[in-house]
Amino acid sequence: MSAPAEHAGVGVTAPLGFEAAGVAAGLKASGGPDVALVVNRGPLDAAAAVFTSNRAKANPVIWSQEAIRDGRATAIVLNSGGANCFTGAFGFQTTHQTAELAAELLGTSAGDVLVASTGLIGAGDEAFRSRVLDGVRAAVPALAPTREAGEAASLAIMTTDTVPKRAEFVSPEGWTIGAMAKGAGMLAPALATMLVVITTDAALDPPQLDEHLRAATRQSFDRLDSDGCMSTNDHVTLMASGASGVVPHRAAFQEALDAVTRDLAQQLMRDAEGASHDITIEVVGAANEDDAVEVARAVARNNLFKAAAFGNDPNWGRVLAAIGTTRAAFDPYDVDVAINGVRVCHAGGPDRPREEVDMRPRAMHLRIGLNAGRATATVWTNDLTHDYVHENSAYSS
Repeated sequence: MSAPAEHAGVGVTAPLGFEAAGVAAGLKASGGPDVALVVNRGPLDAAAAVFTSNRAKANPVIWSQEAIRDGRATAIVLNSGGANCFTGAFGFQTTHQTAELAAELLGTSAGDVLVASTGLIGAGDEAFRSRVLDGVRAAVPALAPTREAGEAASLAIMTTDTVPKRAEFVSPEGWTIGAMAKGAGMLAPALATMLVVITTDAALDPPQLDEHLRAATRQSFDRLDSDGCMSTNDHVTLMASGASGVVPHRAAFQEALDAVTRDLAQQLMRDAEGASHDITIEVVGAANEDDAVEVARAVARNNLFKAAAFGNDPNWGRVLAAIGTTRAAFDPYDVDVAINGVRVCHAGGPDRPREEVDMRPRAMHLRIGLNAGRATATVWTNDLTHDYVHENSAYSS
C-alpha cells in the first residue's frame, strides 16, 4: 500500500481533498505533537462513524455520536494526553468548545466537527481545556495536504504507542483510501479500536459509507482482542471528499476498505503493550460465524493460555478448557488444535508431541477445528507478559 505518486500525502492526507495537522499543545508530559486536526475540503462532506459499545463513554464520544447523525462531517479534532472521560459537565463543555472553536476557525458548523480524545480517564481541568483549545488554534494554520502533515497528525494521537500507524490504498480507477490509527492497550472493543480516522476521495454518500464502515470494522477491529479490556473512547471515522470524481464499484471499495482496516488492526496488534507474541486464532468447522468468533474470543481472553504463550509452552489443554466455557455448538471430544502448523490435539486427545512445536517466533498461529460445520472466523490477540503488567501498573504515575 502506498500513496499515489502524483499526491504528496500519507495516511489521512493520501486522498485528494484532505488536509491535516499535528501540533504540540503541552498535553503530553513527554512532549511532541498531541493535538491533531483532519479537514475535508470537499466537494463532498459525507461521513460515517462507529464507537465503543461501552456504557461508560467519554465526552468526545457522546458529542460525536450526535454530530454524525446527519452523515456529515467537515473536520475531526483529536487529542492525546487526556481522555476527557468522567470529567463531568466541565468535560462535555470542553468538547463542545473544541468543536465550536474549530468550526469558527474553519468556517463551518460545530455540528459538523467531530472530536476524539485519548489518555488518562478522570483527569481534566482548566489547564487541559486551555491546551486543547490552544492546540486547535495552532493546528488550523498548520493544515496541509502533505506527507509531513499526515505524519504529524498520526504522531499527535499516540499515547503508549511506540510507533504511528498509517495505511493507504490506491485504486486503479483513480480513488484512494488513507488512514491513521492509535492504540496499544485496551484493545477489545465492539465496533471500533481506539482512535482511527479513515479518509477517501471516492464519491460516496453517507448511507454507503456507513454500510462499508460497519462491514469493514466487523471483520477487522472487532476481531482484535489484545487484552480483553474495552476502552471508553473508541472511535472510528470514515470521511469522503469525492475529490477524485470517481464513484467506486461497491465490491471494489469494500475490498479495499477491508484491507486497510485489517492492516491497521495488525499494526495495532503488533504494538500491543509489552507483548512478545502476536497470536492469530483461527477457528474452522464452526456451526456458524458467531460460534467461531465466540470460541476464538474465549481463547484470546484466557489468561492461562496467554501466559503459556508467553512461556513458549504449547499447552493445548488450556485451549480446550477455554472453548469449553462457550455456548458454541461442538463436541469437546471431537476438536482438533494445531499450534504453528503442528497438530497437537486430534479428536479431543493428544496428537503430535508438544516438542515439535516451535513457539520462539513472535508470530504465533493457533488453529482450532470444531468439526461442527463450515463457518470460520479469525481473532487476533497477544500473550500476557511481565512488561504488560508493569506498564499498566504505572500508567497514571
